[in-house]
Amino acid sequence: MGVSSYSDEYSSTIPPARLFKALILDSHNLIPKLMPLAIQSIEISGDGGAGTIRQINFAEGSQVKFIKNRVDELDEKNFSFKYSLIEGDGMMDKLEKISYEVKFESTADGGSINKMTSTYYTKGDFVLTEEETKAGKEKALAMYKVVEAYLLQNPDAYA
Repeated sequence: MGVSSYSDEYSSTIPPARLFKALILDSHNLIPKLMPLAIQSIEISGDGGAGTIRQINFAEGSQVKFIKNRVDELDEKNFSFKYSLIEGDGMMDKLEKISYEVKFESTADGGSINKMTSTYYTKGDFVLTEEETKAGKEKALAMYKVVEAYLLQNPDAYA
């Protein structure tokens, strides 16, 4: 099994509490509304905390039909979230899992710095290409930007 990690950081004018509520705590409601052509639904099995399973069902015609994420840690006080992609069609025949760690931190100007680390656990001799990891990052960033735009246009949402 191979292990490789990648980190990214994004800044936003939106405070961490609003982004955390929208992107993490209420994503199962908000994301399908904002991105109906990409995500059909997000189903939750559990109370939202550690051990909860989130199944993301993609829109018809998508290359991937669904993925399942397991919540590993949810810290609402410190705006951090750890989860693992544990099941889904696509590359799961080559991956054991992908673990993600997301943290939203305040900035002096009232906005936030948002950090994400992705750790890929591959099966056998499989090695992820830079192109494959870049594609995953771009999808995550696109969702982040859609939610950020929504929050900018709706200043009372998730306040």
